[in-house]
Amino acid sequence: MSCQAMQKKILGFTFSILLISFTFSDTFSQSHGQINPQLLETTWDARWIMHPSVSNTDFGVFHFRRSIDLSEVPDSFIIHVSGDTRYRLYINGQSVAKGPAVGDNHNWRFETIDIAGYLQPGSNTAAATVWNFAEYNALQHHSYRTAFILQGNTETESVLNTGTGWKVMQNTGYSPIPVSYQTVDGYYAAPHGEHFRAEAYPWGWENADYDDSGWEPARLYEPGTPRGTNPYGNLYGWNLIPRNIPLMEERQERIPELRRTEGIDSKDEFLHGSAPLLIPANSSAVLLLDQTYIINAYPVLMVSGGQDAEIKLIYAESLRYGDNTKGNRNEIDGKHILGFHDLFVPDGGENRTLRTLWLRSYRYIQMEIETGDDPLLLHDMYGIFTGYPFEENAHFVTHDNSLTDIWEAGWRTARLNAFESYWDCAYYEQLQYVGDTRVQALISLYVSGDDRLMRNSILHFNDSRMPDGITMSRYPSRHPQYIPPYALLWIPMIHDYWMHRKDDDFVRQFFPGIRSVISWYEDHLDEELGILGPMPWWNYVDAARGFARGTPPGADDGNSVVITLQMLYVLEYALELAEAYGETHDAARYRELIGKLRISIPQHGWNSERQLMADTPDHDLYSQHANILAVLTGLIPEEEQAGLMHRILEEEELVQVTYYFRFYLTRAMNKAGLANEYLEHLGPWYEALALGMTTFPEHPEPSRSDAHAWSASPNYDFLATVAGIMPGSPGFETVLIEPAPGRLDHIEASVPHPLGEIEVKYTINGNEIRAEVTLPEGLSGRFSWMGQEVELNEGTQQVVL
Repeated sequence: MSCQAMQKKILGFTFSILLISFTFSDTFSQSHGQINPQLLETTWDARWIMHPSVSNTDFGVFHFRRSIDLSEVPDSFIIHVSGDTRYRLYINGQSVAKGPAVGDNHNWRFETIDIAGYLQPGSNTAAATVWNFAEYNALQHHSYRTAFILQGNTETESVLNTGTGWKVMQNTGYSPIPVSYQTVDGYYAAPHGEHFRAEAYPWGWENADYDDSGWEPARLYEPGTPRGTNPYGNLYGWNLIPRNIPLMEERQERIPELRRTEGIDSKDEFLHGSAPLLIPANSSAVLLLDQTYIINAYPVLMVSGGQDAEIKLIYAESLRYGDNTKGNRNEIDGKHILGFHDLFVPDGGENRTLRTLWLRSYRYIQMEIETGDDPLLLHDMYGIFTGYPFEENAHFVTHDNSLTDIWEAGWRTARLNAFESYWDCAYYEQLQYVGDTRVQALISLYVSGDDRLMRNSILHFNDSRMPDGITMSRYPSRHPQYIPPYALLWIPMIHDYWMHRKDDDFVRQFFPGIRSVISWYEDHLDEELGILGPMPWWNYVDAARGFARGTPPGADDGNSVVITLQMLYVLEYALELAEAYGETHDAARYRELIGKLRISIPQHGWNSERQLMADTPDHDLYSQHANILAVLTGLIPEEEQAGLMHRILEEEELVQVTYYFRFYLTRAMNKAGLANEYLEHLGPWYEALALGMTTFPEHPEPSRSDAHAWSASPNYDFLATVAGIMPGSPGFETVLIEPAPGRLDHIEASVPHPLGEIEVKYTINGNEIRAEVTLPEGLSGRFSWMGQEVELNEGTQQVVL
């Protein structure tokens, strides 16, 4: 196609959304509580289906279809759907669901949706893209073999059951682009890149009028088997359980800035969809796009022409200088991009929509285009933001705008790392780690009020327990990894949930797991010293300078006071849970362990000369971590806690906490009566903002990840520490409000509660506070200020102290 012909197409081009097999909405709907109970108790009529001849364990992308005729549109048409490894389901060309929610083969989720709103009188087509990246799958994605299943809720919907009548084709246009440590300069566990050749794509395949006569009948495999229903007790394949979280949010989000170009003079109209960009034949162009903040999205390109051209999209959270440092994230001069990429090869057709199968995390995208004899017309480019549909239902407002900046960046960080599970970092790993997740879950509860992803994470870690007792460090993950201190922190997560939600049946199921984790640690106690001896696996506590691989001294080859303190810290939570639920034998054992540790830890860890807790019995290494935990466990007398906290905050030679462990630093400051000093210790977050970061990083500079959710803890502490809104009793059945405003003289804040909204407004003048407190119907509590307390009741009340 000549440039002149292409220019005529520019003049006559009108955007067509018909080719976008995609529905923009805040969230896809999912029908919960509408599952036919029989489908959870017996084997399904629907069969798993797959390609009849192609390998079902190697890399592959497949399309499945089935068409039916309806005389009229029903009021409801509920189906249950799943796939391995991933699927996206279309009804009459409209995307209605994607999944399955992550799990493992023994806990394989299926989605339940009502598709009545997408049906029409006459011919209707259900179609699904199913893909398995095999060795190139994200580590979070388990797989048995590439397959798809759809089960109708009742006899009416069973007309769509996967089985005879379904057809399949392999899409050979996809191939993997491997990503290595060197590709991204760091450990990488997320999905690899995609190479897409449009000439192999069956355009329009998801629509009802597509001719699928050349497709093959799908191979019928095993029937769907809900977990525990195999009549012979077999546990193989996919053990189906219902999805317990909502479908992910998806919405269009445009890329606002074109920062630089090479090989072409370009304006940014194509980024707004207002005017296309022409790349002439036999030319090359480089365009650097800036989202201006990090986002998770599916990149979408709308193109015409450009047969056999190559469009490479390289993704990065930030650009880098020649020495690999990042500097200010807003600056681009003298910098290059380093990151993984996707590659699209157009087929020369008109109005093609190109997009990735899996989301990408990026701030910057470098688009590198090379054309052959056919010029390329780039009509439009944008992203489809996706993530767990958390809503920002809390607020925190003061006269200090810098705190608003921290709040906004923190909430963005938290949202980026919440999908079908919590993620540590969306760009590099997309894995749910216990240590990270405890912080993330509390942020979710306080800012959104949605507890479903927190429940899901607790269940995931329970599913990960190994025979000798501890949980995996991260789950779901097809590569097992064990960080024993993270297994400990799963127990405080359960306690956190218990304090914030009245849900006894959910909590009770975890007592066997709690016992097994504590028993593992009990087995590793040094009988002579009474503290933990050498422990296997990776005993990570914090990526602090001075802790090799984040492991405190003595954990691997001696005796660790730090991790023994963590054990004591967790035992207090386990004891409280055991006592609350009448687990008297457990409670007695935990009390005995606590009593022994309260003697052995100070005996071997406390240095009376330095008035500090040492990291090992050798008293040659000291950290903030050991002393934070000494305060949290009450080993430091109450009247001495504030003094110790001030010393460890001032003594720079101590191993210093990083973003992650600052969550526990704040807990210790609060316990020591120093909550009012919290706002004076936000330096690392201000430093990140000064570097142009729009999210908070994994570590202080240099940091691998620029968006690590464990660093978003201020969004929790602005509400729980500064505004002082906390559960006053288990289940959040009462509230304790104890403000710690520090330097602030005015605060307005709200926190979602299961009964409604808790709202506070404070005016502070020296030691006096004037507060307006509004509690939802059915909630009461206490307001505490400088040793004084007043009762709170439902409704709005004024407090002056």
